[in-house]
Amino acid sequence: MSRGVFWIIGQKLYAFPFDGSYVQGIAKSGKTYNHEKLWEYVRPKGCNKLFDYYPRGRVDYTGKGKPIIYMSPHIDKSFVLEIIKEFELVDDPIIRFDYSKHYHCYLDKDK
Repeated sequence: MSRGVFWIIGQKLYAFPFDGSYVQGIAKSGKTYNHEKLWEYVRPKGCNKLFDYYPRGRVDYTGKGKPIIYMSPHIDKSFVLEIIKEFELVDDPIIRFDYSKHYHCYLDKDK
């Protein structure tokens, strides 16, 4: 059971579970384990897009320990099983499509 972040690039899931080695922990924003800070190290070879170009999401836990997946509404639900596997989630997660600007990507540019 891991927290972490992910992107969907093309039709492929790029998942980055938080393994505890990042001493700052994880957070939705700021100078910790987040999409923007991580992108520099994990973006696909030859990719010149910014961290927020592709649809993305994160896996976290509620205060009661229930897994929750926050993700762009542009990510198809068909990716949920793969996300569950990559983050080794034991319990069925809560799925939250986040329509806020925080999860906007290139597919939202005309809106």
